[in-house]
Amino acid sequence: MRKSLVYILLFAFVGFAFKSDKPAYVLYDQQGKMVKYEKMIKDLQEADIVFFGELHTDPIAHWMQYEITVDLFKAKKQDLIIGSEMFEADNQLLLDEYLAGTYAAKKFEAEAKLWGNYKTDYKPVLDFAKDSGLRYIATNIPRRYASVVHKKGFEGLNELSDEAKALIGPDLEKLYDKDVACYADMMNMAGMGAHVNENFPKAQAAKDATMAHFILENWSEGKLFFHFNGAYHSDNFEGIVWWINKLKPGLNIKTISTVYQKDIQKLCEDNIDRANYIIAIPETMTQTKR
Repeated sequence: MRKSLVYILLFAFVGFAFKSDKPAYVLYDQQGKMVKYEKMIKDLQEADIVFFGELHTDPIAHWMQYEITVDLFKAKKQDLIIGSEMFEADNQLLLDEYLAGTYAAKKFEAEAKLWGNYKTDYKPVLDFAKDSGLRYIATNIPRRYASVVHKKGFEGLNELSDEAKALIGPDLEKLYDKDVACYADMMNMAGMGAHVNENFPKAQAAKDATMAHFILENWSEGKLFFHFNGAYHSDNFEGIVWWINKLKPGLNIKTISTVYQKDIQKLCEDNIDRANYIIAIPETMTQTKR
């Protein structure tokens, strides 16, 4: 009886300690069960493509991107390829020259179209790729061409040169499906007073399709392509994931998403099934500057 009481008190103490702790994140699987980081890594290293859906200014997301990159490299070595939304396709030559060490960081950073939080949030992974001899692919559509779609629809791309079209995912008008939930939801924003028209989700689709195109163009069997993008580009297995499955069905794709919650000790119902792995982060987390 005495021993049983000791165990009860011990478990109660452990439970209280967990609840009173202040973890920076909790990792969940698709069903909303807590999962160990090591188990996730073991699963991810068997994938063809892994999408990390980030919150752009969240420090935990960027730290996790770096840590996962390092651990995937341990398993895959030179079979790991990195790519991201944060670099546009017309900057690939600059990226290649920087990775090869023929272009100084100061010059690269002056010429490339870099996000405001590049040095704190994206440079660490890029430099890891550089030091490890890994390829890093600029996957996103040049923003000026996304703007063309936003203003004129897919038809506006016909006015571009062949060189420009080579930087954009092909067959956009033919393959685009306005009923895919992530695009349909954008149109529904119009009913809530947002200033959107039918070209708004098309511009988003142009980004998704272009990223899918350059991922597939640089992936080959036996490789693992680890891609960073805003969570809305891969959440719910839509966006880029939808385009990948459309262009090359049958690949082993895994997704990670990051979400904010007031209480991270249990995954909110709305976040279940959002991705294969969900990183729940306290909504009070400090932000980096973009």
